[in-house]
Amino acid sequence: MNTKLFRIAVVLGLLSAVGPFAIDMYLPALPSIGGDLAASPGAVQMTLLIFFLTIGFGQLLVGPLADMFGRKPPLYVGLAMFLAGSVGAALSPTVEWLILFRFIQGLGACAGMTVPRAIVRDLHTGTEAARLMSMLMLVFSISPILAPLTGSLIIDAFGWRGVFWAVTIAGVIGMVLLATSLKETRPAEARAGSTLGGALRGYWTLMGDRSFLGLTAISSFAISSFFVYLSNSSFVIIDHYGMSSRAYSLFFSVNAVSFFAMSQLTGFLSERFGLMRVVRVAVTGYATVMVALFAVMASGVDSLPVMAAFLFVGYGFVGLVIPSTSVLAMEEQGEIAGTASALMGTLQLAIGALAMGVAGIFFDGTPLPMVAGIAICAVISFTIAHLSLGRVRRVADVPAE
Repeated sequence: MNTKLFRIAVVLGLLSAVGPFAIDMYLPALPSIGGDLAASPGAVQMTLLIFFLTIGFGQLLVGPLADMFGRKPPLYVGLAMFLAGSVGAALSPTVEWLILFRFIQGLGACAGMTVPRAIVRDLHTGTEAARLMSMLMLVFSISPILAPLTGSLIIDAFGWRGVFWAVTIAGVIGMVLLATSLKETRPAEARAGSTLGGALRGYWTLMGDRSFLGLTAISSFAISSFFVYLSNSSFVIIDHYGMSSRAYSLFFSVNAVSFFAMSQLTGFLSERFGLMRVVRVAVTGYATVMVALFAVMASGVDSLPVMAAFLFVGYGFVGLVIPSTSVLAMEEQGEIAGTASALMGTLQLAIGALAMGVAGIFFDGTPLPMVAGIAICAVISFTIAHLSLGRVRRVADVPAE
């Protein structure tokens, strides 16, 4: 990848990471937030769930706006809202106020989750898009790899409120990068035909596109298994297994390393075997590993090292599923890339929020309900892949010569 594309990947990756940074940094603090604000675990988890919901559904507006006004203006507005929500969260006196400001924070963060995918589509398709998406994800990986450990250090020094001051600084850095290091990729002539009415028609068209929906569903349930892990793992690992918040942060980062390290192979593998074959093999491996994990733990093996080993391998396969399905789903949506990216992101996060909510109902402090939720998501993703991928016929499925 040349220097220019590498620079773009770095900026897009960091902008994409601002929102997740606000999740991953405060995961180790979920139990302490409950104690400080006298809130139940369900109320504390709602601060996570509301963030996912607002990121998800806010994208439905941001995507068309990115098609109508260009890629940069929605990013500016989104970062401003994110900053306002972060400051409010840091000053929240009760869990209800924290939920409100997490809602505002999520609305702002959704721009960073939507627009970068559209920019990738503006620039490339096929294998080149897969390479750029993989590089973007490598930069994006700074959040789940470093944020939990950074968060635990900040929590130890300043308490959980310090986390939100830290993400405020991250938002300011994102604003500076946007202003100085990213050019507009959607020219004025391309925006001329983009309207809200056109966006609604675009959503209608996409909802009838089986290839787009199938690929989006595969990635949505793959991501959902990670969301189930996000919302429950701190309680399982800190409370059930007795780890410190700092040790939990390191444990969490190991799975993130697996995910993002494997994602870097997407470009190479797609060039050699085709994106479709990469998806098929990766989703099969992902489902096999997660179902095996559930079977082992359901048999009575309550072991943190065993669970860690299975999750490490399983999330490595997910690292191949996500960029491959994203590139394939966006490939034929160049005219409405913002709208398509928005619908993809909304479906991914809405399904993820639903999975977190359902898993939360059955959560009893032990790892088995969490592992069951992860395995169910993996089986659904596998089933959709093998029912829908046969209908998808794209140039990206043909290996490069």
